[in-house]
Amino acid sequence: MGQTEPSGRAVLLPADCTIGAIRQVYELVRGAFSRQGKLEIDCSSVDRADITSVQLLVSATKTASQAGRTIVWTDPSQALQRTFQRAGLSHETVDPLTNQSKAVHGNDPDC
Repeated sequence: MGQTEPSGRAVLLPADCTIGAIRQVYELVRGAFSRQGKLEIDCSSVDRADITSVQLLVSATKTASQAGRTIVWTDPSQALQRTFQRAGLSHETVDPLTNQSKAVHGNDPDC
């Protein structure tokens, strides 16, 4: 399962982010929302992904936006990038989620 990075700020997504494991991935991301400040999710370990992982990441980004929070998705794996492409998302849509961009510029003091 995913883990917290030594900084205590970044959450590492697990290798399996498919429908069979998405509940655990959801709980991991949900736990990150309970922390204050910028949400950083490291996507480098994702070896398996499907449309459920795309839905989760897009939903998390929308939830962060609505809460005025900043979410940063770092180091997207090739598997995750391919999954976004197969889902029909354009390069412009994928970038804010996966290329270390801030999806939201809220009132977060870490911005």
